Order: sequence, then structure tokens, then C-alpha cells
Amino acid sequence: MQRHWVRYEHEGQAGFGTLEGARVQVHAGDMFGTCTPIDAVLALAEIRLLTPTAPTKVIALWNNFRALGDKLGLAEPKEPLYLLKSPNSFLASGATIAQPVQDGKVVFEGELGIVIGRTCTAVEPAQALAHVFGYTCANDVTLADVLNRDPSFAQWTRAKGFDTFCPMGPVVATGLDPSALAVVTRLNGEERQRYPISDMRFSVPQLVSLISKDMTLQPGDVILCGTSIGVGSMKPGSSVEVEIDGIGVLANRYGERAPRDEFNSERPA
Repeated sequence: MQRHWVRYEHEGQAGFGTLEGARVQVHAGDMFGTCTPIDAVLALAEIRLLTPTAPTKVIALWNNFRALGDKLGLAEPKEPLYLLKSPNSFLASGATIAQPVQDGKVVFEGELGIVIGRTCTAVEPAQALAHVFGYTCANDVTLADVLNRDPSFAQWTRAKGFDTFCPMGPVVATGLDPSALAVVTRLNGEERQRYPISDMRFSVPQLVSLISKDMTLQPGDVILCGTSIGVGSMKPGSSVEVEIDGIGVLANRYGERAPRDEFNSERPA
């Protein structure tokens, strides 16, 4: 059964529920455990969307799509190649991607995000999907000029870890077959990426299994599956959308530095 889960802020309090048209059916309990709908419904206009989960970590894949790897002349990896996105980079749909203090080319990368639903340590591929809650859209934003600035050390964490550089959302969708999905990225309304998830080198079960053998995955953690052909740079004032059928549209503006509380996934109680 397909459902769309959101996290939101309403009157200074965080909550979660299922998106039903232009309204949210509020739930109580744990999104990844036992939860039930309560007698409360909120209009989208009444709430501020948060990141769809509050991850302990976001893992981002490199060279996981054959088309892009072939274009760049990259050898097929024997195991997933990945980095971690820092918590300060997490950003909700609708919020502003902040321009870094230093100058440089800022690049968008539309991606599918796998949302973990159960604690996951060293699982086999056959059991991996039982630990997946659902899927979301993501934009793995990168300050490209930083990445290879020092020839002795590729700065993946720094290049991809600036404030607001990991937009995710707007929902977590359950009940989808990821192999049937496609990612579409638009810059200022113009399509720049359209690629099938079926082109991944490592499938969703393989990614969850292999990464869980390196580190324990917690409920709410997100694995960004990597991107394909069509990434490009954004100028201040640009809008970027990442759309995946069955999930929705992650929409963000790239602009000046946003107020701190605009891009935090949570506010202090």
C-alpha cells in the first residue's frame, strides 16, 4: 500500500503524519514503529515541512550509475563507494539552499533516497528490503571547485557538507518498486536530468546489505543512491526541482544565506 509520510512543524511543535491531498492526517507514536492516526488533520498551509526523517547519517553513493560512469570512463566498482553528508547540510523541501561564503561552482545532483525503517546490521540482500521503510527525493548539492583543490586529498566531505547542501523530501513514500522509478531534475523549469533507477550498479537490496556490513543503519537514516548524466551548476536565484513518480517534487531555491532556523530540520522546543 502506497502512503506518503511527512514531518512538519506546527505552532512550534514537530509532528508527523500521512499526506492526503492538501491535508496531513496527524499520527501519534513512532513513524518507524507503532503509530496510529489521531483525531487531528492539518492543512498544508498551516504547517512548515521538515526533512522527511531526522537521520543519524546520510550516506551518498559515488559511481553507482552505469551511464555516468561510462561517460566519465570510470571502472566499475567492486563494492559501493560512498561518503557521509553532515547533519548541518540537511534541508527540507521549500527551504533555501544557502550560498557558501566562498565562491565556486555549486552543482545540483538529483537522486533517489532510501529511507531505513529498522535497525540494520550486517543483513543479507534477501532480508534487506524488510529494513527499508520507503523512498524520498534528494539533491546532493556540491561545491565542485573544492573537491580536488588539494591534489593530495579529495575533499568529498567538505565539498558536499556545507550548510543546506542536502535537501530531502517532500515525503517518504512507501509501497514503491524502486527499480521502476526514474529521477527527473529541472533547473529553472528546464529538464536537466532524466534517468532510470534500474541503471544502478548496486540495487537497493545490495546497497542496504553491503553498507550495513560496514556500519549499523538506524531508522530514519537515508542512503542517497548516486546520480547520473546531466548534473550542472546553479546560480544564485535559481530554482531546482527533483521529481520522482510516486514520491513527488523536492523544490528548493538556491540563494543568499538563509536564516538559521529556515534550514534546520528541527527547532529547539
